[in-house]
Amino acid sequence: MKSFQIITLTLGTLLLLTQTSFAQDAEEKPVEENERPYKYTLQFDPLTAALGYMHLQLEHAVTPSFSYYVSPHARTHSSLINYTYEPYNSIGVEAGLRFFFKKQAPEGLWIGARGTIARLSTELQTTAEPGGYVSALGGYTWISKNGFVLSGGAGVQYINYNIAGMGPKGIFPALHTAFGTAF
Repeated sequence: MKSFQIITLTLGTLLLLTQTSFAQDAEEKPVEENERPYKYTLQFDPLTAALGYMHLQLEHAVTPSFSYYVSPHARTHSSLINYTYEPYNSIGVEAGLRFFFKKQAPEGLWIGARGTIARLSTELQTTAEPGGYVSALGGYTWISKNGFVLSGGAGVQYINYNIAGMGPKGIFPALHTAFGTAF
């Protein structure tokens, strides 16, 4: 029940924030294929935060078709969704690459790959261990006229965040949910 409330609250907040942006975009003129008003985004992923992992992605569109992003990565708390207390932390870096089909990066329909390398630690053992994940995803990023960003995607990932018998390890669905700003 708690996970449903978190997801509902997150989606409701995003809907309220974008209500006026959608109205503004309906009046826009079509964008020329190679005209890209934004080349950078800064995005926060609320679903990943609910799972205990904090990311703040800085994305750069290097060509009309490709962007890359980098993000600090930290596991700061146990998941709010699975209700299991797991006292381990991680610190690392995430990076990703996206291909945009309509050549308007960082906006539009995309496919991409991402990976994270992290250092896992826990009070239950004296040595830290490496961890991380790799993902392949497809998704869509929408940018309003005033630069508000909504992005979502889905795919598959391999995760190894296992330390002292805690944390996930294996193949899992991958989800991307984010909001932020473009500049």
